Amino acid sequence: MGDLVRTALEFPAVLFTFALLVVLVFWVLVVAGLVGLDDGELLSVPMAAAVSMFVAFAWFVTLAGTALFTGGPARVATLAVALAGGWLGGRFLLAVVRRALPADRAPSRTDFVGRLCVLRTGTVTRDFGQAEVHAEDGSSAVIQVRQTGTDTFRAGGTALIFDYDVEGEFFWVMPYEGEL
Repeated sequence: MGDLVRTALEFPAVLFTFALLVVLVFWVLVVAGLVGLDDGELLSVPMAAAVSMFVAFAWFVTLAGTALFTGGPARVATLAVALAGGWLGGRFLLAVVRRALPADRAPSRTDFVGRLCVLRTGTVTRDFGQAEVHAEDGSSAVIQVRQTGTDTFRAGGTALIFDYDVEGEFFWVMPYEGEL
């Protein structure tokens, strides 16, 4: 264990040893819930994950180079190899992780099903009606709505969207007597 610590604290491994300690502290804070990962993305993964992979690979290469080489020029070359190795290793692992993670699902009209809407037309029939609905992200849309029965709807009233008709490109609604 002493040889590992001694090697990790020699040049050039010492540069990435401290960077690796910072990465480890960061991930402990993430697991504890004190820090979030919403700081940007690189290759479709959080920036923190990309930097962590780079540091881990570069640290391993410098640790191996420090253990293998004793001369100054060889260790400086190890630093250059570690930078390239960290970049290549991190990029490879991130590509594997990116394939394993599910792709973001594109928004769909069916996302409105189950939501409340505000009627914008004076009436809603089996053939006519419009309403305004708000999406999860806060944006709003004016949609075509229809009803199945003989319910009475009024402009400004609230309705519940319970289905989407793909062929007719409209939503089925029913009266809702509650608060938005």
